[in-house]
Amino acid sequence: MSPNPSSAVLQELPPAAGPELPAAASPGMPAVIDQVALARLYGEPLFAMPHDLYIPPDALQVFLEAFEGPLDLLLYLIRKQNFNILDIPMAAVTRQYLSYVDEIRATNLELAAEYLLMAAMLIEIKSRMLLPPKKTAEGEEAEDPRAELVRRLLEYEQIKLAAHKLNEVPQYGRDFLRAQVYVEQSLQPRFPDVHVVDLQEAWRDIVRRAKLVQHHHISREALSVREHMSIVLRRLQGRKFLEFEDLFDTARGMPVLVVTFIAMLELAKEGLLEVTQAEAFAPIYVRLAYTPA
Repeated sequence: MSPNPSSAVLQELPPAAGPELPAAASPGMPAVIDQVALARLYGEPLFAMPHDLYIPPDALQVFLEAFEGPLDLLLYLIRKQNFNILDIPMAAVTRQYLSYVDEIRATNLELAAEYLLMAAMLIEIKSRMLLPPKKTAEGEEAEDPRAELVRRLLEYEQIKLAAHKLNEVPQYGRDFLRAQVYVEQSLQPRFPDVHVVDLQEAWRDIVRRAKLVQHHHISREALSVREHMSIVLRRLQGRKFLEFEDLFDTARGMPVLVVTFIAMLELAKEGLLEVTQAEAFAPIYVRLAYTPA
């Protein structure tokens, strides 16, 4: 990353499109309403150049290259001069690297600190290369002092190339926008869902009518929910709709009604049947949720 350039004193604007100022016009004031200002000073339009204008030498700085860190600069110097990255000429690279560090140290010392650390590493590698190589205990020659630096440079280059490829991938909001197309809803009528309150009222009506039929026979009957689930499915077989009240046999007493209602709820829970209603306060119907083979 290169140091931020200083802001210029004046922000240049396009040349004036209107007529020139007459000699009688006051300095700094527009002669006509539609004349374009020459520049802006602290947000105010400037229609004539002041005679005492002073522009500091460092008001505008131009940087030809921008680097994202010491490794980026070092890789740039190596690739620019076609050096072999596996056999880096440390003297030439270090000399060019230090000349760049000297330039940025004069303007931004905090930014130069990071580059100075890499400069110290390059000098250390060069000094180690001047010393005679030490042999290891096994008799092999020591590792090249540049090996660690080469490894870091190769890894950084791979990451940089991968980031460049990712940046070329089309991105939403930058390269394309998501198309939005209005799709009309299907014209097939959709029945409103049955509310729990309506289902409770229908069940209470079934219970009230069942209480009108009294049986005095006391018997113990084992009722199976699974069995009544099969009975409900058989009754709905081949029918398009069946009214909710016709699903219950009020003559068999309250236990059978309760088990039948539980069986219907279990089938609805498993998605085997649907409970529908054409409109509010309309009769409730039960139908199969699938077409039998």
